[in-house]
Amino acid sequence: MGTILTLFSSAPQAWQLMTVEAAEFGNRIKIGGTIIPYKEVTLSAQVPGRVQYIAGSEGDYFQKNNLLLSIDDDDLVAKRRAALAQLANAEASLRNARVQYSRELISPRSESLTTMPGMGLPNLFDNVFTRNMGNAMGVGNSDIERYGDLYSSGAQVKNAESAVLAARSALDELDAKLRDARAIAPFDGKLVRKMVEEGDTVQPGTPLLKFAHTQYLRIQAEVPAKLIFGLTKGSLVDVKLDINNTYTKAKVAQIYPVADQQKHTVTVKFDLPEGSPGGPGLYAEVTINDTSSVKKPVPVIPKNAVIYRGSLPIVYILDDENKARMKIVRLGSEYDKSRVTVLSGIKTGDRIISDPPKTIKSGWSPDLQNISSGSNG
Repeated sequence: MGTILTLFSSAPQAWQLMTVEAAEFGNRIKIGGTIIPYKEVTLSAQVPGRVQYIAGSEGDYFQKNNLLLSIDDDDLVAKRRAALAQLANAEASLRNARVQYSRELISPRSESLTTMPGMGLPNLFDNVFTRNMGNAMGVGNSDIERYGDLYSSGAQVKNAESAVLAARSALDELDAKLRDARAIAPFDGKLVRKMVEEGDTVQPGTPLLKFAHTQYLRIQAEVPAKLIFGLTKGSLVDVKLDINNTYTKAKVAQIYPVADQQKHTVTVKFDLPEGSPGGPGLYAEVTINDTSSVKKPVPVIPKNAVIYRGSLPIVYILDDENKARMKIVRLGSEYDKSRVTVLSGIKTGDRIISDPPKTIKSGWSPDLQNISSGSNG
Protein backbone atom coordinates (compact mmCIF):
# COMPACT_ATOMS: atom_id res chain seq x y z
CA MET A 1 0.00 0.00 0.00
CA GLY A 2 2.76 2.40 0.84
CA THR A 3 4.81 3.80 3.67
CA ILE A 4 3.30 4.10 7.15
CA LEU A 5 4.61 6.55 9.72
CA THR A 6 3.13 5.98 13.17
CA LEU A 7 3.03 8.61 15.91
CA PHE A 8 2.39 7.20 19.36
CA SER A 9 0.73 9.83 21.50
CA SER A 10 -0.46 9.75 25.06
CA ALA A 11 -4.00 9.23 23.77
CA PRO A 12 -5.46 5.70 23.94
CA GLN A 13 -5.47 5.43 20.13
CA ALA A 14 -2.49 6.29 17.92
CA TRP A 15 -2.79 7.93 14.53
CA GLN A 16 -0.80 7.01 11.45
CA LEU A 17 0.73 8.99 8.65
CA MET A 18 0.53 7.19 5.31
CA THR A 19 1.71 7.86 1.80
CA VAL A 20 -0.99 7.22 -0.77
CA GLU A 21 -0.08 4.76 -3.51
CA ALA A 22 -2.07 3.51 -6.44
CA ALA A 23 -3.30 0.01 -7.13
CA GLU A 24 -4.69 -1.43 -10.32
CA PHE A 25 -8.38 -1.78 -9.90
CA GLY A 26 -11.10 -2.86 -12.29
CA ASN A 27 -14.61 -1.60 -12.10
CA ARG A 28 -16.49 -3.32 -9.27
CA ILE A 29 -20.24 -2.97 -9.09
CA LYS A 30 -22.43 -3.45 -6.04
CA ILE A 31 -25.67 -5.34 -6.53
CA GLY A 32 -28.44 -5.37 -3.93
CA GLY A 33 -29.84 -8.73 -2.94
CA THR A 34 -32.05 -10.43 -0.37
CA ILE A 35 -31.11 -13.14 2.11
CA ILE A 36 -33.21 -16.25 1.54
CA PRO A 37 -33.36 -19.70 3.18
CA TYR A 38 -31.49 -22.60 1.66
CA LYS A 39 -34.87 -24.25 1.05
CA GLU A 40 -38.40 -22.99 1.57
CA VAL A 41 -41.82 -24.54 0.97
CA THR A 42 -45.40 -23.34 1.31
CA LEU A 43 -47.71 -26.01 2.72
CA SER A 44 -51.27 -25.71 1.38
CA ALA A 45 -54.55 -27.39 2.31
CA GLN A 46 -55.42 -30.48 0.29
CA VAL A 47 -58.80 -31.18 1.88
CA PRO A 48 -61.57 -28.88 3.13
CA GLY A 49 -62.15 -28.58 6.85
CA ARG A 50 -61.39 -26.72 10.05
CA VAL A 51 -57.83 -26.23 11.32
CA GLN A 52 -57.70 -28.35 14.45
CA TYR A 53 -54.05 -28.11 15.54
CA ILE A 54 -50.92 -26.03 14.84
CA ALA A 55 -47.68 -27.28 16.36
CA GLY A 56 -46.03 -23.97 17.21
CA SER A 57 -45.28 -20.37 16.32
CA GLU A 58 -42.96 -18.57 13.93
CA GLY A 59 -39.33 -19.34 14.68
CA ASP A 60 -39.95 -22.77 16.24
CA TYR A 61 -37.65 -25.54 15.02
CA PHE A 62 -38.98 -28.92 13.86
CA GLN A 63 -37.32 -32.07 12.65
CA LYS A 64 -38.24 -33.91 9.48
CA ASN A 65 -41.61 -35.75 9.67
CA ASN A 66 -42.79 -33.78 12.71
CA LEU A 67 -46.50 -32.88 12.65
CA LEU A 68 -46.94 -29.16 11.91
CA LEU A 69 -50.71 -28.81 11.37
CA SER A 70 -53.83 -30.96 11.21
CA ILE A 71 -57.33 -30.40 9.82
CA ASP A 72 -60.46 -31.86 11.41
CA ASP A 73 -60.94 -35.31 9.83
CA ASP A 74 -64.05 -36.67 11.59
CA ASP A 75 -66.01 -36.75 8.33
CA LEU A 76 -63.19 -38.61 6.58
CA VAL A 77 -62.90 -41.12 9.43
CA ALA A 78 -66.66 -41.88 9.17
CA LYS A 79 -66.37 -42.34 5.41
CA ARG A 80 -63.42 -44.67 5.95
CA ARG A 81 -65.47 -46.89 8.27
CA ALA A 82 -68.18 -47.08 5.59
CA ALA A 83 -65.53 -47.94 3.00
CA LEU A 84 -64.19 -50.73 5.23
CA ALA A 85 -67.71 -52.20 5.49
CA GLN A 86 -68.12 -52.01 1.72
CA LEU A 87 -64.77 -53.73 1.25
CA ALA A 88 -65.78 -56.52 3.64
CA ASN A 89 -69.04 -57.10 1.69
CA ALA A 90 -67.16 -57.15 -1.61
CA GLU A 91 -64.64 -59.67 -0.29
CA ALA A 92 -67.47 -61.90 1.01
CA SER A 93 -69.16 -61.76 -2.41
CA LEU A 94 -65.87 -62.68 -4.04
CA ARG A 95 -65.41 -65.71 -1.80
CA ASN A 96 -68.97 -66.85 -2.57
CA ALA A 97 -68.44 -66.42 -6.32
CA ARG A 98 -65.25 -68.50 -6.18
CA VAL A 99 -67.03 -71.25 -4.25
CA GLN A 100 -69.86 -71.31 -6.81
CA TYR A 101 -67.35 -71.48 -9.65
CA SER A 102 -65.49 -74.36 -7.98
CA ARG A 103 -68.74 -76.24 -7.43
CA GLU A 104 -69.72 -75.79 -11.08
CA LEU A 105 -66.29 -76.97 -12.15
CA ILE A 106 -66.39 -80.11 -9.99
CA SER A 107 -70.11 -80.91 -10.06
CA PRO A 108 -71.77 -79.36 -13.13
CA ARG A 109 -75.42 -78.51 -12.81
CA SER A 110 -76.01 -79.81 -16.34
CA GLU A 111 -75.27 -83.33 -15.07
CA SER A 112 -77.39 -83.06 -11.93
CA LEU A 113 -80.16 -85.68 -11.65
CA THR A 114 -82.65 -82.97 -10.71
CA THR A 115 -81.78 -80.43 -13.34
CA MET A 116 -83.77 -81.90 -16.24
CA PRO A 117 -86.71 -83.95 -14.98
CA GLY A 118 -88.08 -86.22 -17.72
CA MET A 119 -91.38 -87.99 -17.93
CA GLY A 120 -91.78 -88.64 -14.23
CA LEU A 121 -89.48 -91.63 -14.43
CA PRO A 122 -86.92 -92.48 -11.76
CA ASN A 123 -84.03 -89.99 -11.71
CA LEU A 124 -81.33 -92.45 -12.72
CA PHE A 125 -83.31 -93.76 -15.70
CA ASP A 126 -84.39 -90.21 -16.52
CA ASN A 127 -80.84 -88.93 -16.47
CA VAL A 128 -79.55 -91.72 -18.69
CA PHE A 129 -82.45 -92.12 -21.09
CA THR A 130 -84.05 -88.68 -21.27
CA ARG A 131 -80.80 -86.66 -21.69
CA ASN A 132 -79.45 -88.92 -24.38
CA MET A 133 -82.75 -88.86 -26.23
CA GLY A 134 -82.91 -85.06 -25.90
CA ASN A 135 -79.38 -84.67 -27.31
CA ALA A 136 -80.21 -87.02 -30.19
CA MET A 137 -83.44 -85.18 -31.01
CA GLY A 138 -81.74 -81.73 -30.76
CA VAL A 139 -83.82 -80.65 -27.79
CA GLY A 140 -80.79 -79.94 -25.52
CA ASN A 141 -76.97 -80.10 -25.40
CA SER A 142 -75.39 -80.83 -22.04
CA ASP A 143 -71.90 -79.71 -23.15
CA ILE A 144 -73.15 -76.28 -24.19
CA GLU A 145 -75.15 -76.00 -21.00
CA ARG A 146 -72.07 -76.80 -18.93
CA TYR A 147 -69.98 -74.22 -20.85
CA GLY A 148 -72.67 -71.60 -20.24
CA ASP A 149 -72.83 -72.39 -16.53
CA LEU A 150 -69.00 -72.21 -16.20
CA TYR A 151 -68.87 -68.92 -18.08
CA SER A 152 -71.62 -67.44 -15.89
CA SER A 153 -69.83 -68.51 -12.69
CA GLY A 154 -66.52 -67.13 -13.99
CA ALA A 155 -68.17 -63.82 -14.85
CA GLN A 156 -69.54 -63.60 -11.31
CA VAL A 157 -65.99 -64.11 -9.97
CA LYS A 158 -64.65 -61.34 -12.21
CA ASN A 159 -67.43 -58.98 -11.16
CA ALA A 160 -66.76 -59.75 -7.51
CA GLU A 161 -63.02 -59.12 -7.99
CA SER A 162 -63.77 -55.78 -9.65
CA ALA A 163 -66.02 -54.82 -6.75
CA VAL A 164 -63.21 -55.64 -4.28
CA LEU A 165 -60.74 -53.58 -6.31
CA ALA A 166 -63.14 -50.63 -6.40
CA ALA A 167 -63.71 -50.87 -2.63
CA ARG A 168 -59.98 -50.98 -1.95
CA SER A 169 -59.39 -48.01 -4.26
CA ALA A 170 -62.05 -46.01 -2.41
CA LEU A 171 -60.36 -46.92 0.89
CA ASP A 172 -56.93 -45.88 -0.46
CA GLU A 173 -58.39 -42.57 -1.60
CA LEU A 174 -59.76 -41.87 1.85
CA ASP A 175 -56.44 -42.85 3.44
CA ALA A 176 -54.69 -40.38 1.14
CA LYS A 177 -57.13 -37.65 2.15
CA LEU A 178 -56.54 -38.47 5.81
CA ARG A 179 -52.79 -38.08 5.22
CA ASP A 180 -53.44 -34.80 3.40
CA ALA A 181 -55.31 -33.57 6.47
CA ARG A 182 -51.94 -33.48 8.26
CA ALA A 183 -49.07 -31.16 7.31
CA ILE A 184 -45.74 -32.89 7.97
CA ALA A 185 -42.31 -31.20 8.05
CA PRO A 186 -40.58 -32.20 4.77
CA PHE A 187 -37.10 -31.53 6.21
CA ASP A 188 -35.40 -30.11 9.29
CA GLY A 189 -36.19 -26.42 9.56
CA LYS A 190 -38.16 -23.59 11.10
CA LEU A 191 -41.72 -22.42 10.85
CA VAL A 192 -41.26 -18.97 9.31
CA ARG A 193 -44.88 -17.91 8.76
CA LYS A 194 -48.39 -18.97 9.70
CA MET A 195 -51.19 -18.00 7.33
CA VAL A 196 -54.01 -19.58 9.39
CA GLU A 197 -54.89 -20.07 13.03
CA GLU A 198 -56.64 -22.86 14.91
CA GLY A 199 -60.37 -22.78 14.13
CA ASP A 200 -60.01 -21.31 10.63
CA THR A 201 -61.97 -23.06 7.90
CA VAL A 202 -59.90 -23.82 4.79
CA GLN A 203 -60.51 -25.09 1.28
CA PRO A 204 -58.15 -27.06 -0.97
CA GLY A 205 -55.35 -24.77 -2.14
CA THR A 206 -55.48 -22.42 0.88
CA PRO A 207 -51.88 -21.60 2.01
CA LEU A 208 -51.33 -22.81 5.56
CA LEU A 209 -47.68 -22.46 6.59
CA LYS A 210 -44.28 -21.46 5.25
CA PHE A 211 -41.49 -23.78 6.34
CA ALA A 212 -37.81 -23.15 5.64
CA HIS A 213 -34.37 -24.67 6.07
CA THR A 214 -32.57 -21.74 7.71
CA GLN A 215 -29.39 -23.36 9.02
CA TYR A 216 -27.77 -22.36 5.74
CA LEU A 217 -28.59 -19.02 4.14
CA ARG A 218 -28.32 -17.70 0.62
CA ILE A 219 -28.38 -14.36 -1.13
CA GLN A 220 -30.58 -14.00 -4.18
CA ALA A 221 -29.72 -11.11 -6.47
CA GLU A 222 -30.79 -9.91 -9.91
CA VAL A 223 -27.48 -9.39 -11.71
CA PRO A 224 -27.25 -7.34 -14.94
CA ALA A 225 -26.54 -9.62 -17.86
CA LYS A 226 -23.19 -7.99 -18.68
CA LEU A 227 -21.81 -8.95 -15.25
CA ILE A 228 -22.69 -12.63 -15.54
CA PHE A 229 -19.47 -13.34 -17.45
CA GLY A 230 -17.53 -12.41 -14.31
CA LEU A 231 -19.26 -15.15 -12.31
CA THR A 232 -18.73 -18.89 -12.36
CA LYS A 233 -20.35 -21.53 -10.20
CA GLY A 234 -18.21 -22.03 -7.10
CA SER A 235 -16.38 -18.69 -7.34
CA LEU A 236 -16.24 -16.35 -4.32
CA VAL A 237 -17.49 -12.78 -4.16
CA ASP A 238 -17.39 -10.07 -1.51
CA VAL A 239 -20.67 -9.42 0.27
CA LYS A 240 -21.85 -6.95 2.89
CA LEU A 241 -24.66 -7.98 5.21
CA ASP A 242 -27.07 -5.47 6.66
CA ILE A 243 -26.24 -6.63 10.20
CA ASN A 244 -23.52 -4.57 11.91
CA ASN A 245 -22.01 -3.92 8.45
CA THR A 246 -20.67 -7.47 8.34
CA TYR A 247 -18.29 -8.25 5.48
CA THR A 248 -17.79 -11.81 4.34
CA LYS A 249 -17.38 -14.03 1.29
CA ALA A 250 -20.14 -15.89 -0.51
CA LYS A 251 -19.93 -18.69 -3.05
CA VAL A 252 -21.83 -18.65 -6.33
CA ALA A 253 -24.31 -21.51 -5.94
CA GLN A 254 -26.66 -21.16 -8.92
CA ILE A 255 -26.87 -19.04 -12.05
CA TYR A 256 -30.23 -19.14 -13.79
CA PRO A 257 -29.93 -20.07 -17.47
CA VAL A 258 -32.50 -17.52 -18.72
CA ALA A 259 -32.49 -13.73 -18.29
CA ASP A 260 -35.54 -11.69 -17.41
CA GLN A 261 -36.99 -10.31 -20.65
CA GLN A 262 -38.12 -7.07 -19.04
CA LYS A 263 -35.22 -6.21 -16.73
CA HIS A 264 -32.46 -7.99 -18.69
CA THR A 265 -31.10 -9.40 -15.46
CA VAL A 266 -30.16 -12.93 -14.42
CA THR A 267 -31.10 -14.43 -11.07
CA VAL A 268 -28.03 -15.62 -9.15
CA LYS A 269 -27.93 -17.34 -5.76
CA PHE A 270 -24.90 -17.12 -3.45
CA ASP A 271 -24.23 -19.45 -0.51
CA LEU A 272 -23.28 -17.67 2.72
CA PRO A 273 -20.88 -19.24 5.25
CA GLU A 274 -22.57 -21.22 8.01
CA GLY A 275 -23.24 -19.06 11.03
CA SER A 276 -23.56 -15.79 9.10
CA PRO A 277 -25.61 -13.20 11.01
CA GLY A 278 -29.07 -12.17 9.90
CA GLY A 279 -31.97 -14.08 8.54
CA PRO A 280 -34.32 -14.43 5.55
CA GLY A 281 -35.65 -11.17 4.15
CA LEU A 282 -32.73 -8.95 5.14
CA TYR A 283 -30.79 -6.81 2.67
CA ALA A 284 -27.30 -7.68 1.43
CA GLU A 285 -24.84 -6.20 -1.09
CA VAL A 286 -22.84 -8.30 -3.50
CA THR A 287 -19.72 -6.84 -5.16
CA ILE A 288 -19.09 -8.19 -8.67
CA ASN A 289 -16.14 -7.48 -10.94
CA ASP A 290 -17.04 -5.96 -14.29
CA THR A 291 -14.81 -7.97 -16.63
CA SER A 292 -15.75 -5.72 -19.55
CA SER A 293 -14.03 -2.69 -17.94
CA VAL A 294 -10.30 -1.91 -18.26
CA LYS A 295 -8.20 -1.95 -15.10
CA LYS A 296 -6.54 1.34 -14.23
CA PRO A 297 -4.42 2.63 -11.32
CA VAL A 298 -6.45 4.45 -8.67
CA PRO A 299 -5.53 5.77 -5.21
CA VAL A 300 -6.40 3.37 -2.39
CA ILE A 301 -6.68 4.54 1.24
CA PRO A 302 -7.71 2.95 4.56
CA LYS A 303 -11.36 3.30 5.50
CA ASN A 304 -10.42 4.63 8.92
CA ALA A 305 -8.80 7.66 7.26
CA VAL A 306 -12.22 8.85 6.08
CA ILE A 307 -14.27 11.20 8.27
CA TYR A 308 -17.78 12.35 7.42
CA ARG A 309 -18.80 15.95 7.82
CA GLY A 310 -22.52 15.65 7.37
CA SER A 311 -22.81 13.50 4.27
CA LEU A 312 -19.44 14.56 2.80
CA PRO A 313 -16.47 12.19 3.12
CA ILE A 314 -13.22 13.98 3.94
CA VAL A 315 -9.61 13.06 4.71
CA TYR A 316 -6.78 15.07 6.28
CA ILE A 317 -3.46 15.32 4.49
CA LEU A 318 -0.17 16.89 5.57
CA ASP A 319 1.07 19.63 3.25
CA ASP A 320 4.67 20.62 2.57
CA GLU A 321 4.67 22.62 5.82
CA ASN A 322 3.54 19.52 7.78
CA LYS A 323 0.19 21.07 8.56
CA ALA A 324 -3.11 19.23 8.31
CA ARG A 325 -5.36 20.19 5.42
CA MET A 326 -8.93 18.96 4.98
CA LYS A 327 -9.77 17.41 1.59
CA ILE A 328 -13.22 16.48 0.37
CA VAL A 329 -12.94 13.20 -1.54
CA ARG A 330 -15.15 11.20 -3.81
CA LEU A 331 -15.00 7.55 -2.84
CA GLY A 332 -15.20 4.66 -5.25
CA SER A 333 -15.71 0.97 -4.59
CA GLU A 334 -14.30 -1.01 -1.72
CA TYR A 335 -10.88 -2.47 -2.49
CA ASP A 336 -11.00 -4.97 0.38
CA LYS A 337 -12.35 -5.17 3.92
CA SER A 338 -10.16 -2.31 5.20
CA ARG A 339 -9.48 -0.14 2.14
CA VAL A 340 -11.45 1.89 -0.37
CA THR A 341 -10.65 3.49 -3.71
CA VAL A 342 -10.71 7.26 -4.26
CA LEU A 343 -11.98 8.78 -7.49
CA SER A 344 -11.06 12.40 -6.79
CA GLY A 345 -9.81 14.74 -4.05
CA ILE A 346 -6.36 13.27 -3.42
CA LYS A 347 -3.63 11.83 -5.57
CA THR A 348 -0.83 9.33 -5.39
CA GLY A 349 2.01 10.57 -3.16
CA ASP A 350 -0.17 12.59 -0.77
CA ARG A 351 0.42 12.02 2.92
CA ILE A 352 -2.83 11.25 4.70
CA ILE A 353 -3.65 10.80 8.38
CA SER A 354 -5.24 7.52 9.35
CA ASP A 355 -7.19 7.30 12.59
CA PRO A 356 -7.01 11.09 13.00
CA PRO A 357 -7.52 12.58 16.49
CA LYS A 358 -11.03 13.76 17.24
CA THR A 359 -9.70 17.29 17.81
CA ILE A 360 -8.02 17.53 14.40
CA LYS A 361 -8.73 20.54 12.21
CA SER A 362 -7.08 22.37 9.31
CA GLY A 363 -3.75 23.88 10.37
CA TRP A 364 -3.12 21.25 13.04
CA SER A 365 0.59 20.42 13.28
CA PRO A 366 1.65 17.04 14.63
CA ASP A 367 4.90 16.45 16.50
CA LEU A 368 6.81 14.56 13.85
CA GLN A 369 9.93 14.09 15.96
CA ASN A 370 8.47 10.99 17.67
CA ILE A 371 7.34 9.34 14.42
CA SER A 372 8.64 5.85 13.71
CA SER A 373 8.46 4.50 10.17
CA GLY A 374 7.25 1.20 8.84
CA SER A 375 5.64 -0.34 5.76
CA ASN A 376 2.19 -1.61 4.91
CA GLY A 377 2.36 -4.95 3.17
